[in-house]
Amino acid sequence: MKKTILAALVAAAPVLAHADAAFLARPDVQRYIDQEVATGQFSRPELEAVFANVDAKPRIIEIMDRPATSRPWYQFRASFFNEKLLNDGVDFWKAHHDALARAEKQYGVEPEMVVAILGIETHYGRNTGSFRVVDALSTLGFDYPRRAEYFRNELTELLLLAHEERLDPLTFKGSYAGAMGWPQFMPSSFRKWAVDFDNSGHRDIWNNPDDAIGSVANYFHLHGWTHGDDTVIPADVAPGANVDALVADKFNLHYTVAELAGMGVRPQVPLAGDVRAVLVPLEVAPGVTQYWLGLNNFYAITRYNKSTLYAKVAQEIAREIKSRYMASVYGQVPS
Repeated sequence: MKKTILAALVAAAPVLAHADAAFLARPDVQRYIDQEVATGQFSRPELEAVFANVDAKPRIIEIMDRPATSRPWYQFRASFFNEKLLNDGVDFWKAHHDALARAEKQYGVEPEMVVAILGIETHYGRNTGSFRVVDALSTLGFDYPRRAEYFRNELTELLLLAHEERLDPLTFKGSYAGAMGWPQFMPSSFRKWAVDFDNSGHRDIWNNPDDAIGSVANYFHLHGWTHGDDTVIPADVAPGANVDALVADKFNLHYTVAELAGMGVRPQVPLAGDVRAVLVPLEVAPGVTQYWLGLNNFYAITRYNKSTLYAKVAQEIAREIKSRYMASVYGQVPS
């Protein structure tokens, strides 16, 4: 298997004139090669063939260094919750009903959540990224000190993935940060959670919607998704409640509903006292904040993308797509 991949790389080398020939000679790249060869997972000729064809992308660093802009909920929501995504989501559900139903049965994740995630991430495969993943991860792994270790690890994961899938590592395409396919999995996520849902012999999340569907459902299943449970519940916050401390803990389910009630936060609908939840504030209009309790499934969505805004918009898109799908197919709106 390694020989086949190596032969493809060596054969490709003469035609890849855009590659940065100096990249392979860098001392830090050579140290990385030494370390990886020492693991016994790669041969030196194989890795040298890869790095001889890496094309560093300095503009990726520029993108990563752009200051992050924190948007309030009412602006963030408008970026995703729109008619085209919702209607395309209904169409996607209809076109892939069987795969979505099979994923629900096998993994216990409702179709609307899988559809919502694929819509948010890449608008059902329309925007999966045009960077060679090896270029993106090499650039970030060796020229972006703040997170270099993480991206070098992902680079190793990519090379291992190429072995497993029997593919040339230079052929993988993705985002400027190395996220791949319809679900935008990083290589480590791909190796852990991507599935060959149509039994074709490959996990193809770039071109095969069945594999993309199964992979997202498997991700949520293995991150604790509970079929049929609520995701978020509106909450009331008493005057004087220590909201800041609770919100700072936004990615953890440290408190039960009973404990939160003792801190002045109560759900607007009945919930068992031992259910764990996290307080989620949303600025629904300038200066106007509403509060919600994120439950276990909300937490599972934040494992996919560590953002409470992302988790809430995914929940709302899933709910709306289900409503439209049910009305379109069955002439009814779910309660």
